[in-house]
Amino acid sequence: MSSRDKKKRSFDIFDEIDELMRRFEEEFESMEEEFENMLKSAPAQEGPYFYGVRVTIGPDGVPHIEQFGNIKKEGKNKVIISEETEPMVDVMERGDEVWVIADLPGVDKDQIKVSATENGVSIKAEGEKRKYSKEVELPAPVDPGSAKATYKNGVLEIKFKKLQGSKGTVNIKVE
Repeated sequence: MSSRDKKKRSFDIFDEIDELMRRFEEEFESMEEEFENMLKSAPAQEGPYFYGVRVTIGPDGVPHIEQFGNIKKEGKNKVIISEETEPMVDVMERGDEVWVIADLPGVDKDQIKVSATENGVSIKAEGEKRKYSKEVELPAPVDPGSAKATYKNGVLEIKFKKLQGSKGTVNIKVE
C-alpha cells in the first residue's frame, strides 16, 4: 500500500469520527430542546430538579439508555416531577457475586431501607432534603440472605452471592 493510500484511508477514518460526533451533537441538542420544552409544560414546583441519562453498550452490542433523576416523561409532552429522585445504579456480575452500587448523596445510612428478593432489590432513602427510590432488577438469581451492604461517601454498595436455593424476601442492614 502506498503512502498516498494510507493518507487517504486515515482521512476517511477521521471523517467517520467527525460524522459520528456531529450526529451525537445533533441528537444531544435535540434531547436538550425536548427536555426544556417538557419543563415548560410541567406544573410549577420548587426544585431541585435532577435529570440524567446514561448510555451503555450491552454485551449484545446494542446501546441501552437509562434515565435517572426526579423528572419523568409521561406521554409525548407531559412531565411529572416527583419528590423522590431515582438514583443512578450500577449492577455488575463478578464471578459468583452480583453487586449493586447506588449513588445516594445527602442521606445518612440509618435513613436507607433496602430489601431484596432473588430477582430484585428495592432501595429507599429519605433524608431531610432528599428522597430516593429505586427498584432494581438483578441479572441473575441471588441469595438475599447473603447480602452485605455498606454506605460510605454517598455510595451504597450491596453484594450478593448468586442463588443456590430459594430464600424469598429479606431486609438488609446497611453497615
